[in-house]
Amino acid sequence: MTAQAGDADVIVVGAGPAGSTTAYYLARSGLDVLLLEKASFPRDKVCGDGLTPRAVRQLVRMGVDTSGPGWIRNKGLRIVGGGMRLHLPWPDLVSYPGYGLVRTRLDFDHLLARHAAAAGARLMQRTKVSGPVVDEATGRVVGVRATPLGENGRSAGAAVTYRAPLVVAADGTSSRMATALDIHKRDDRPMGVAVRTYFKSPRHDDDWMESWLELWATNDRGGRDLLPGYGWIFGAGDGTSNVGLGITNTSKAFGRVDYKDLLRRWVAETPAEWGFIEENQVGEIRSAALPMGFNRQPHYSRGLLLVGDAGGMVNPFNGEGIDYAMEAASTAAMVIADALSRDADTARERVLEGYPAALKREHGGYFTLGRIFLRLIGDPRIMKIATNHGLPRPWLMKFTLKLLANLTDHRDQDVYDRVINAMTRLAPAA
Repeated sequence: MTAQAGDADVIVVGAGPAGSTTAYYLARSGLDVLLLEKASFPRDKVCGDGLTPRAVRQLVRMGVDTSGPGWIRNKGLRIVGGGMRLHLPWPDLVSYPGYGLVRTRLDFDHLLARHAAAAGARLMQRTKVSGPVVDEATGRVVGVRATPLGENGRSAGAAVTYRAPLVVAADGTSSRMATALDIHKRDDRPMGVAVRTYFKSPRHDDDWMESWLELWATNDRGGRDLLPGYGWIFGAGDGTSNVGLGITNTSKAFGRVDYKDLLRRWVAETPAEWGFIEENQVGEIRSAALPMGFNRQPHYSRGLLLVGDAGGMVNPFNGEGIDYAMEAASTAAMVIADALSRDADTARERVLEGYPAALKREHGGYFTLGRIFLRLIGDPRIMKIATNHGLPRPWLMKFTLKLLANLTDHRDQDVYDRVINAMTRLAPAA
């Protein structure tokens, strides 16, 4: 038999940036929020640890103090490729702060979870959610089934049912909650892979985020192809640098490349004084999937809302996911609060159906442009042309930085903003 637990207004599954941000805003709205997390904090997550000004804006809006220890502020992006090193400061915009940040996910996720709990969310760690509870009469999700876990990660008690009229799936790329409702990944949307490790390095306090545009793989003809992706070096400020690479599946080489070996070969070419050698490596090389361009839809169905990686909310242009997860979380929380204020079921549903519509309005056209971009650079010839001929033109790289990082103003626009915003409006929604 399943034990019965107390009810909540909303259940949020997963306490990563998407889940914790959703829980924070819901709790601030006065709702009773149950935030369930499989692991216990602090816990790691494969990521570059870099936060662009778009993500920083979300932290500012949540009242997160980013001035203390553990936060490394950066000026912009240093691009390396085509024999050049180009410094691109973050654009001076009305809409976003003029700086980025780096903070390890070990700290970052824990901080956001605590922030949600401080706002009133009930955080339950070591709670493994196995799937949704679906009302047989209506077909709606009315709760979740969960099992408490011990420190060893194994079951430590009887299964429990938690009930709520709405559930938020922030349970990552594989999302048991979404797949249980037959909301599966779309094969026509891009996927990526991120591979990273840490090295003790004198570069740990670098105030620029660094990207290398030349990652090479051996092709079927014995030659080398330029892969659609980039390597990164982000100083973590704690004596280590986060060093990794991201590749998308738009290349024919995707799937046959040993990405961990590719990372080893790439860092072996870096200057010796940086210290990217096996003796200085901290932890193992780990990898994770990057679900891009809304690759799982619909984002709302029968009482379940998808947020973050569960809904494929990674930017196809650059592999960022945290900022879009937090933005979607804010939107989801607002929609949920509005919906739960309505008395009639039909009125609630109309409000909830506005969630995926809002996401498409905000990011649909931009993500479509990102998919087109990935198809283009999946051809190594185009990738090579872009690297060799784009970098020598600073005006083009300034435009590219704004496009790839999705950093534009809608009020005090310059010519780059107007072009990018027009392209986004004209592109079909993802």
